[in-house]
Amino acid sequence: MKFIVSSTTLLKSLQALSGVLNSSNTLPILDDFLFKAVNNQLEITASDTETTMTVRIEPLKLEDPDAIAIPAKILIDTLKTFPDLPVTFQIDVASLLIEISAGKADFKLSGHQAIEFPCPPQLVDAVSLSVDPEILINGINKTIFATGNDELRPVMAGIFMQFTPEEMTFVATDAHKLVRYRRKDAVSDETVSFIMPRKPLNTLKSTLGHIDEPVLIEYNNTNAVYRFGNFTLICRLIEGKYPNYEAVIPRDNPNTLVINRLTLLNALRRMGLYANQSTHQIRFRIAGQLLKLSAEDIDFSNNADEELACEYNGEDMEIGFNSKFMIEMLSNVDSENIRLEMSVPNRAGLILPMEVNNENEDLLMLVMPVMLN
Repeated sequence: MKFIVSSTTLLKSLQALSGVLNSSNTLPILDDFLFKAVNNQLEITASDTETTMTVRIEPLKLEDPDAIAIPAKILIDTLKTFPDLPVTFQIDVASLLIEISAGKADFKLSGHQAIEFPCPPQLVDAVSLSVDPEILINGINKTIFATGNDELRPVMAGIFMQFTPEEMTFVATDAHKLVRYRRKDAVSDETVSFIMPRKPLNTLKSTLGHIDEPVLIEYNNTNAVYRFGNFTLICRLIEGKYPNYEAVIPRDNPNTLVINRLTLLNALRRMGLYANQSTHQIRFRIAGQLLKLSAEDIDFSNNADEELACEYNGEDMEIGFNSKFMIEMLSNVDSENIRLEMSVPNRAGLILPMEVNNENEDLLMLVMPVMLN
């Protein structure tokens, strides 16, 4: 098998696939990329058995089509050192010897048999729909930070995605915070939903930035396939029933605070430095048109206070929030000003953007309060 490809084209394709690779694998073959000639194209695949991603590129030349698995790390590290030039791969599939030539440089390494590489699952009875890549990227970016890590509740380790004839909804929660992002300009003929794991979503959002055509999504009860550009991503879905997130969103919130997002965000970053580093507790005292923030770490005799001007309607109140969670949420809101809706100090608060750039967009963030000392 012999093929010639542009070093830059190959490197960009491999770097897009590398997000699928794990730093340590039980199967050595998962440290490789599978190279396979298909219809005069070069098909390259990376897999961790749960997620499989494939890219097809046009080689400058292709002879004696076959397949081989090539170690990923040494190949990417080698290609990083090249300028944009043609790279020749001469492969003896029988002995698994790979010779790479670029300019006046020659390299030899050993590959592995292609048959050892895991085969991706074939979807049966799949439902398909198409989504604008920008909507997918926004939905992932707005919610993925709120996913959980609790192994006892695996459904919270991913994003719940629901498509209906009226809208598309992304939801993520770790039981301390919750984000719901809706788009009215992304719909499907019927109501479908599934839970996507975090890892393939990170791979998706880093790859979709260069795509300007709709993403085709196919899914069944166990797997989902995303087809876009010259990429195909297949992943195993998280099985289980997602929590009834609508039930935890408080509906009656008479106390509302409106404040500049960056002003509050920067103040919380400062306060967080002086807060207890295990609870990250920040005390909010709201009275009149003034928000008083305070943080304290008794163990190190650290404390901080700051006053911020705001617009407030409601009863004077004192409530505690985790600064880490608040910073994460405020960092993922695009609005200049935000509205914080509250009822009582032991019930969840809602963060809502005041300005909406897209009328089809609806963002709601929920944060649980912390018990004040």
